[in-house]
Amino acid sequence: MPTFAANLTMMFNEWSFLDRFDAAADAGFAAVEYLFPYEASPEAIAERLTRNKLQQALFNLPPGDWAAGERGMAALPGRFDELKSDVERALTYATATGVKRLHLMAGLADASDAEAASCYRRSVAYTAARLADKGIDLLIEPINGRNMPGYFLNHFGAAERLIADLGLPNLKLQFDVYHRQILHGDVAMALRRLLPITGHIQVASVPSRNEPDGEELNYPYLFGEIDRLDYRGFVGCEYIPRDRTLDGLDWFKPFARRS
Repeated sequence: MPTFAANLTMMFNEWSFLDRFDAAADAGFAAVEYLFPYEASPEAIAERLTRNKLQQALFNLPPGDWAAGERGMAALPGRFDELKSDVERALTYATATGVKRLHLMAGLADASDAEAASCYRRSVAYTAARLADKGIDLLIEPINGRNMPGYFLNHFGAAERLIADLGLPNLKLQFDVYHRQILHGDVAMALRRLLPITGHIQVASVPSRNEPDGEELNYPYLFGEIDRLDYRGFVGCEYIPRDRTLDGLDWFKPFARRS
């Protein structure tokens, strides 16, 4: 049975960030993820995880100036020293939370630009090596251009090729079903083929990015397929609730933690 992680950036927004940990645990989640932890202290997050017996599934390395529109810096020329500093910042949170996978955002850059491609390759290789020292996997995620126009890593094939080319054992694919369906479709066959390099799965309905309980994807079938493939990682619920978070959790009841 999949182990679902509530995404506390998108879900449980009726509560303040730290109180979302309590709310997710009360709703039956055994794990959490979110985009960024950096506005709270590592110690405060660790206390909420411990109090609620939650596992930290995933979070992102710092993305640059998010408020100014940046969406990562790994592919951006001239930002390598900043990236190295931010890796260390993320590791402080990783140590406190016990997380075993971090996502590196590529940034907004032309996917065909040779300099951007060189920067991205260097950034991924450096970050993966640094995280390997701590026993942490590095994830890279293709993101569709409808939600994030101009994002550098916008094709599953490009991610697959980079993972193969670098050959780093802790470099993994973040398989977001929502992005996969919009970019390429063929979700079930892609899961079967790419599971050996997949470190994390995320879900949401398509096209609205709401609860995984309707629209164009058959999530009961996909959840069964994840089990049949013997996937042992987390499935992140990176979706925007249609209304109040708790009102949209009927789909989750069969998977909820009982104790």
